[in-house]
Amino acid sequence: MSGITRLVAVLFFLGFGAGELAAEVSLAKVFGDHMVLQRERPAAIWGWATPGELVTVEFAGQSLESRADETGKWLVRLAPLEASIEPRKLTVRGTNRLELADVLVGDVWLCGGQSNMEWPLAACDAAEDLAAADFPLIRHFGVAPNFASTPQRDVQGNWQVCTPQNAPGFTAVGFYFARKIQRETGVPIGLLRSCVGGTNIECWMQQETLLETPELEPYARIMRESLAGYQEELSTALPAIEKWTRESRSAVAAGQPLPLPPSWPEFPFGERRHRPRCVTLHNGMIAPLVPLAIRGVIWYQGESNAGGPGDCEQYIAKKRAMLADWRKWFGDPELPFYFVQLATFQRSSDEPAGGDGWAWFRDAQRRCLEIPNTGMASALDIGDADDIHPKNKLDVGERLARWALKNQYGKELEVSGPLFESLTVSGAEAKVKFAHLGAGLTAGRKPGRAPFVATPDQALAGFAIAGEDRVWHWAVARIEGDQVICSHPDVPQPKAIRYAFRMNPGTANLYNQAGLPASPFRTDNW
Repeated sequence: MSGITRLVAVLFFLGFGAGELAAEVSLAKVFGDHMVLQRERPAAIWGWATPGELVTVEFAGQSLESRADETGKWLVRLAPLEASIEPRKLTVRGTNRLELADVLVGDVWLCGGQSNMEWPLAACDAAEDLAAADFPLIRHFGVAPNFASTPQRDVQGNWQVCTPQNAPGFTAVGFYFARKIQRETGVPIGLLRSCVGGTNIECWMQQETLLETPELEPYARIMRESLAGYQEELSTALPAIEKWTRESRSAVAAGQPLPLPPSWPEFPFGERRHRPRCVTLHNGMIAPLVPLAIRGVIWYQGESNAGGPGDCEQYIAKKRAMLADWRKWFGDPELPFYFVQLATFQRSSDEPAGGDGWAWFRDAQRRCLEIPNTGMASALDIGDADDIHPKNKLDVGERLARWALKNQYGKELEVSGPLFESLTVSGAEAKVKFAHLGAGLTAGRKPGRAPFVATPDQALAGFAIAGEDRVWHWAVARIEGDQVICSHPDVPQPKAIRYAFRMNPGTANLYNQAGLPASPFRTDNW
């Protein structure tokens, strides 16, 4: 149980209800000096006051009123605003007055996932970028980690202007994403970082969704068993908790320090190695942000879910269900969701069948593109065999930005590397057709943060071919138009192709002319 959750529990055990804690008018923490409000859609503003209190919100010529409900919560929705680089004040009045300074109107992007999204710019060997990080129209809000057993009403954090002094703590992926978009569009960008390292996707979904999604029944069964075990553990711990409660009340009455609390059972769900993480980050770091108006989501997560074929099938279903919820909560049924395909890591065997490490998961990520209004930035060529946190977040952020620039900002550019489209067999040749060709297919290489280098005379690598016997061989592959033609002398009748289907497919070298790598794929269902 997190410190904040434990404190809430303590207050209620000691008899302090939410109504008794309410006092002056307050704003949710996500509203503060230097913030960015979402343009071109109704923008919710909310907070708390004494139940029944009338609250007035004024911004950009609008004046709206709301009366706090029985729980003390109030909410208004500003009419859609145009983008504005003018620093303006937002005023809230009730029994007291609050004034937020330097508020811009632009696009707010939620930066979610695990440690590779959380990874700060200061840890990216990017001294020049840090020194030049003077972008007053880019703002960053870091949601403090909060594991909570029930949905929380607020988060902790603050908005910061992008300066060389503040930028070291920004999400690096988000910084490069925002920098590219802001430079090319002039629109103010707000980055709302809500991510925690080492977390699986279940952390960021609500309990009801995990329990009630039919495709997730195997996982839901584990959840129900975990809940039952939690109830049993809690029943066992209850006498000690009640004793501590009595002693604490006496200590408060006597003006003495509270005794140390007893051990509390961890909130459950999933395998014990994941506890208390499943569901709890949704409760602590997503639920309190609803119904904030945002432009979209960028997402770098998956290392904690990468497993075998069965796990990957469930991941697709979980992501589909999570997106449906997020789109409902944030009030946008077409909310853009752009995610990163996992980078190369560790080392692989030279077996052409592949299937080791994250191979299955990367293919599942590719298939997540079937979910409407999603986009994938592959990091296949910019990983680090020795580090699960590759330092090159420049290309990751800018590849994500391509999707947004095309779909949300109307720029004409290629958004993806080649994506498998279809397989046809003609005699001893297997012909793989691709989408997202850009100006054409090519062999190439990406030397770190340096620009992409096309190597059209280099042989293609990374393709494996198999026949009816399901024995895999490294294919001889060549480019013909929008296709790659694969063959092998020991496979007279090809049945399936795999590409870059390994934990670290370091030799894979298929790109389009935009310098974007082809996604790993497999055409078999073996």
